[in-house]
Amino acid sequence: MTYKNFTIETDADGIALVTWDMPDKSMNVITVEVMNELEAIIDQTVADAAVKGVVITSGKSSFSGGADLSMIKSMFSLQQEEKAKDPAHAVEKLFALTGRMSALYRKLETCGKPWVSAINGTCMGGAFELSLACHGRVASSAKSVKIALPEVKVGIFPGAGGTQRVPRLANTQDALQMMTSGSSLTAARAKAMNLVHQVVAPEELVPAAKQMIKDGLKPVAPWDEKGFKVPGGGIWTPASAQLWPAAPAILRRETAGNYPAALAILKCVYEGLQVPFDTGLKIEQRYFTYILQTTEAFSMIRSLFISMQELGKGARRPAGIPKSEFKKVGIVGAGFMGASIAYVTAAAGIPVVLIDRDQEAADKGKSVCEGLAGGSVSKGRLSKEEGEKLLSLISPTADYAALSDADLVIEAVFEDRDVKKAVTEKVEAVLPEGAIFASNTSTLPITGLAKNSKHPDQFIGVHFFSPVEKMMLTEVILGKETGDRALAVALDYVAAIRKTPIVVNDTRGFYVNRCVFRYIAEAYDMLIEGVPAAMIENAAKMAGMPVGPLSLNDEVAVDLSYKIFKASIADLGPQSVDPRHMDLVAKMVENEGRLGRKSQKGFYDYPAKPAKKRLWSGLKHLYPQQRPENVDIATLKDRLLVTIALEASRTVEEGIVTDPREADVGSILGFGFAPYTGGTLSYIDGMGVKAFVDLCETLAAEFGDRFKPTPLLLDMAAKGETFYGRFDPYARKAAA
Repeated sequence: MTYKNFTIETDADGIALVTWDMPDKSMNVITVEVMNELEAIIDQTVADAAVKGVVITSGKSSFSGGADLSMIKSMFSLQQEEKAKDPAHAVEKLFALTGRMSALYRKLETCGKPWVSAINGTCMGGAFELSLACHGRVASSAKSVKIALPEVKVGIFPGAGGTQRVPRLANTQDALQMMTSGSSLTAARAKAMNLVHQVVAPEELVPAAKQMIKDGLKPVAPWDEKGFKVPGGGIWTPASAQLWPAAPAILRRETAGNYPAALAILKCVYEGLQVPFDTGLKIEQRYFTYILQTTEAFSMIRSLFISMQELGKGARRPAGIPKSEFKKVGIVGAGFMGASIAYVTAAAGIPVVLIDRDQEAADKGKSVCEGLAGGSVSKGRLSKEEGEKLLSLISPTADYAALSDADLVIEAVFEDRDVKKAVTEKVEAVLPEGAIFASNTSTLPITGLAKNSKHPDQFIGVHFFSPVEKMMLTEVILGKETGDRALAVALDYVAAIRKTPIVVNDTRGFYVNRCVFRYIAEAYDMLIEGVPAAMIENAAKMAGMPVGPLSLNDEVAVDLSYKIFKASIADLGPQSVDPRHMDLVAKMVENEGRLGRKSQKGFYDYPAKPAKKRLWSGLKHLYPQQRPENVDIATLKDRLLVTIALEASRTVEEGIVTDPREADVGSILGFGFAPYTGGTLSYIDGMGVKAFVDLCETLAAEFGDRFKPTPLLLDMAAKGETFYGRFDPYARKAAA
């Protein structure tokens, strides 16, 4: 029998090698078709007396990334359709659907013949759960091997047996840590946790897997053996009596109760370890069915799994324009930002010319790259040879003539119009016909900068976030005259350096920074009201933000806020900045010399390590302080999230953001907007636009007009619309 996604070869020893190699895909993923074929393979190998055992491996550089996004989307679509047609039985049907993969893996596990998973490269999610159902697991020692159950990061949890098999193999604490954090394991760490049996050289992977079968591997899972005991003795032991009371508290400290899937993992493990394995699988299936019906799961999967992949694959790329191949990219400005852009460009295998005003400044920029490469080598992310090859692609120089054959030039100089104008003119004097010029500006409108260009249709904004080598988002900004080819080239470049792009129209601060500065501005208002700084920061973290607004302001620099205020007043008049905010920032910068983290003092003090940063004690003396018991923490949380979401809705109303996927993904990747919400617009859609409008009006009545809902929101509330309904990106694409 032949299969589309698998091949089977049985050797003279009776060992069937099942190779998973999906056509037209760079990585294997689990689909309904894959599951159907895998079930047929189980039946075929069980029925064939000549087959003594099975090794399953991948024909690609990685084993599998887990479930396919189309299958995940169809599961949610089916759930919504069933609720509309037959609400009484919708959950029952969803329960049956969620058990499909788990039942398949249990069938494999109890088929009576030994299976060994030979793991190469990435093995995540449902693919690792498949491996856990095999009787033996061998992993390659290659650095590329990453083993994980990362489902919690997209709002769900390992629902195909993961919550039952992992804690029956590893100790409970390690199992909970792995699943509630979604963190990746190296092959060596997976072996230390007893999740794989052997780690071997890549070339020995399949032979070692076959040898396990030859050595008499039993086709029985440990938990199906009589007398099986859970590592550590199970739930009712002294060690568990210490672990389990603390586990929910630790989880709440880390998540503030915002992630239902993480709590469901604890429940699955705690309940599942007290019952027989098959009953544990039913418990897991029950909780998985519940989690799939939560707003958090729907929103997180849509934004962090589906939308992120779609945007990364060029959802906004103009059609009909040939894909760009980059032979050379120029970076003008060898400061920390420019050097970091050069580093990620070279890391993608693209030659880079790094230019600054003189050779010394350019060389200094390359030394930043050397430091980044050295850090990656020391952490094992790059070999010494790979680090040297990367650095060899970066050529520092002061000679603009080196750009004469560049495909793309990115300007990353000081945020000053005159400086950028001079650079644009110098670059265009040598730039070849058709090359694209991009400005890495964080606030200055692209349309205005493009007036300095002879070819405004070839001028575009490409806004990176610091630190460039870690931040996955890139904001691509269209000026009024930016052409489709410039957009296509910019998106091809972002794809080449493996970042996720969002495309926005031109405005001061673009999308991400507008939202960020609203977040920071609300913290200024709270400080001025006398809300203790610690309550502001803690409320933000409880609301799901990775860092508080004052800490974030320190990271972006307090004096940068001061410069932006001054620029706004110069360009738009004094009414563009709240004078109380200007006064606060001026006190911080001019009176106190507190510029942010870069000066070791801002809203926080930054003592020498190992001491941790701490809020500046002088903050409480700037304004009369409210007593903590008079401050409602829930209201603080609402204010911080609502002010950001309101700003996001304004950008949609103004036509700055035209695709809700980009608003959501940009807010999470750009500044960590509470990921459990799915992003700024999903936050609004998730509670309902009418409920959001009501909340805005309540906050506006108490705290001011900045919380007033916009005309768009009022119209959507009256019509019962959502952002993903009114601005449906798929409908627009189909119409095009």
